[in-house]
Amino acid sequence: MNTMQYQGYTARIEFDERDSIFVGRVLGLRSIISFHGDTVAQLRSEFEAAVDDFLQDCKAQGIKPEKPASGKLMLRVPPEVHGAAIVAAQASGKSLNQWATEVLQDAAQV
Repeated sequence: MNTMQYQGYTARIEFDERDSIFVGRVLGLRSIISFHGDTVAQLRSEFEAAVDDFLQDCKAQGIKPEKPASGKLMLRVPPEVHGAAIVAAQASGKSLNQWATEVLQDAAQV
């Protein structure tokens, strides 16, 4: 997946072969923020403008801008998976939170 990042927001980038343009969409928000450009430079400029507009709109409305993630993650997993994760974390000398963070980082390639 091709992405761009700006001010803590990440956008997925694709090429629309039919219209011969690059299109992007900001990920991880309930709000839909999309943009496009003919060149990569124009696409980046439009992405930054879209995020800046989003932040200005939030400020004008007196609302806190939505962020893609709060840092809190609640999961529901089968008890056997939960138990196995606790054992794996303890075996590596880590808390479940530390262990899960590392596993998620590796999986997400952060």
